[in-house]
Amino acid sequence: MGETSELDTLSCFEYSDDLPITSSYESAMEALSSLITHKKRGDTSSVGGKYGKLERMSIYLKILGLEEKIDGLRIIHVAGTKGKGSTCTICEAILRECGFRTGLFTSPHLIDVRERFRINGLDITEDRFLPYFWSCWSQLEEKVTEDLPMPPLFQFLTLLALKIFICEQVDVAIIEVGLGGKRDSTNVINKPVVCGITSLGMDHIEALGNTLGQIASQKAGIFKPHVPAFVVPQLPEAMDVIHEVAEGLAVPLGVVPPLDCEKMDGFKLSLSGDHQSINAGLAVALSKCWLQRTGNWEKLFRKQEILEAHLSGRAQIVYDTSLKSYNSSKEPERSSGDLIFYLDGAHSPESMEVCGRWFSTAVKGNQKTSSRLRVENAEQILLFNCMEVRDPQALLPRLVNTCVSSGIHFSKALFVPSMSSYSKVTSAASVIPENFSRDLSWQFKLQRFWEKMIHGNELEIDAAKVLPYEFLYEDASHCSPVDNRFSHSAVIPSLPLAISWLRDCVKRNPSVRIQVLVTGSLHLVGDVLKLLKR
Repeated sequence: MGETSELDTLSCFEYSDDLPITSSYESAMEALSSLITHKKRGDTSSVGGKYGKLERMSIYLKILGLEEKIDGLRIIHVAGTKGKGSTCTICEAILRECGFRTGLFTSPHLIDVRERFRINGLDITEDRFLPYFWSCWSQLEEKVTEDLPMPPLFQFLTLLALKIFICEQVDVAIIEVGLGGKRDSTNVINKPVVCGITSLGMDHIEALGNTLGQIASQKAGIFKPHVPAFVVPQLPEAMDVIHEVAEGLAVPLGVVPPLDCEKMDGFKLSLSGDHQSINAGLAVALSKCWLQRTGNWEKLFRKQEILEAHLSGRAQIVYDTSLKSYNSSKEPERSSGDLIFYLDGAHSPESMEVCGRWFSTAVKGNQKTSSRLRVENAEQILLFNCMEVRDPQALLPRLVNTCVSSGIHFSKALFVPSMSSYSKVTSAASVIPENFSRDLSWQFKLQRFWEKMIHGNELEIDAAKVLPYEFLYEDASHCSPVDNRFSHSAVIPSLPLAISWLRDCVKRNPSVRIQVLVTGSLHLVGDVLKLLKR
């Protein structure tokens, strides 16, 4: 199994001696930002030129000298609505533990764009990323014409991933589809070893179709003639379409049941949530098929190897460690309460329900430890934002009802704008702007819907403010819509202010545990992670 050498890597750049390899990482981020063709989620982008997306991708591959080399990558290609990132991550962990050199391409990134490109389970380093980046950039920029503009962001990142994996001589490349499948940039892959489809749902309907059957048709567009494919159980409307596409291409199709964790001899998946058994079942099937078709069946993995998978921002629990201190006797002392963030980038109705089940289970697990830590009371708070193309009436009730059915009730809901924008690619070291002036009209719309859901009637809300500490403990008797006081919710002008307020609340009360569910947007989750790491 391949081990790349410095000489091998340098050979990837022998045709371009003047690469700006020493350019700063932020310069690369600025260049990437120039490829963004829309400013908000849901905006339609027109790239221009006379070629369609996949035709353009083929031309770009020729320019980069990758057209023939891509067929040498032994690829696992995964589409789906929910769980495709987790499935790909578990596949990577399995095959890495089998001794293979792995490449993993997923999206989106939460903090740094290098998260999208993992070699042997680790984000690619800056010093290896930059030569690959500028190599691709300079070659494509030289060939720009009116008919062939620079590729938009995701197309460029897909090309970059293929370049990296070829030059790094990975044994297996696990590629997550970006959007859909049939017309996705990753569908330039013509000879995968095996394909997979995770759970399907109603998402991205503006691009994929407004029925489950239409969406399934797009996802099954990654199937290739005679190449095996696996799919998790779907609703009949979706499964019928998937079977039809598979039969038309003579694709051997397997329907994979969830992994039976009870047969794992006490081991548990490292990825949290009961739904991960569905993703793990698919990942195991894909990995087994890859081993078989590449002549590596003797390396069949053990069950423990699926425990190595980690995926940030999906069912992730982060304890805020900024609040602990020590007393004069040098014995640990809880000088303030606990602040725990439960992070999940759910943003569809189905994933909201899954998120609610995971959060409820996780919170109950933490409540069992409260007595040992002398925590007198716990508050569950929702920190929420979603893109304006989402329908909060389809998201929030699904989340709340799922939690309520498990006995978990949110005492407060905080609505905040994300720091990230669709107009700039940032890195982990990017400066957080001090001016957080944002249009909060969308956040007020979310709050109005929340209050209507709680109170049953419309309320006029139009002013955000820094919350008093006492807000955490106010109940419905303090609700005064006339004075813009709402016991169940608030709009906070910026995410850093929201984090600061939460920290202040627990500093003032050592007997409280605040459990914050951050959901609705992977951008929001990434922003919270970025702030907590600073």
